[in-house]
Amino acid sequence: MQATVTTDTHSHVTLNSDLGEGLGIHEFGNDEELMRIIDVANVACGYHSGDPDVMNRTVALAASHGVAVGAHPGLPDVVGFGRRRMVLSPEEVGSIILYQTGALAAFLKKHGLELNHIKPHGALYGMLAADEELMQAAASTALQFGVPFYGLAGTAHEIVCRAMGVDFVPELYVDLNYGPTGELLIQRRPAPTDPVAAAERVSQALAGERVLAVDGTKLDIPFQSVCVHSDAPNSTAVASAVRAVLGPR
Repeated sequence: MQATVTTDTHSHVTLNSDLGEGLGIHEFGNDEELMRIIDVANVACGYHSGDPDVMNRTVALAASHGVAVGAHPGLPDVVGFGRRRMVLSPEEVGSIILYQTGALAAFLKKHGLELNHIKPHGALYGMLAADEELMQAAASTALQFGVPFYGLAGTAHEIVCRAMGVDFVPELYVDLNYGPTGELLIQRRPAPTDPVAAAERVSQALAGERVLAVDGTKLDIPFQSVCVHSDAPNSTAVASAVRAVLGPR
């Protein structure tokens, strides 16, 4: 990750969040509050969370708030919330992403929306970032639907998307730490994030300053969107702090 931030004004940077992560009567996150703050929702598609009724309600909520919706496919692991790695072939990866994206696309059509992008969830996100062969399978689905892929700059996410002609949207995370090579350190149980620290990370990154990894390594992280997870206890406060830095929707 040795590129510089490519954004020259705050208006070019969007705020996205992973939403619709519920099952039946059990819902996680702060979707209704976050929909008033964010620009883009990554909606769970059933494998790690997000059953059909939850998907339907989440897409309807996004439509009512003018929020763009992308697919947030995860590994088939409800118990682990998609945050435990699995050994999968490229064919299996392609199938689980296509299956979940297709399900969400049907609900989008019902509510008069178009699929905005694809962004994998949790462990799948990290697996694709580190394996170009797996990422090729994921990018094929983005090509099929004609949408961008959200991911980490400088990883297989970007390398494969560039090679295959898939539009790529690099992200900055404010509620997860980075490892020394720029990898995200996925938490099984999210801890609260200091909203002031989150806003400071965004402000510094927009100014071209580097983001510190857990070991003190200084990382250059190009980004066009900032992600705030919905299931942290104070996610609304964190998103509000980042929104104040980016400016109005």
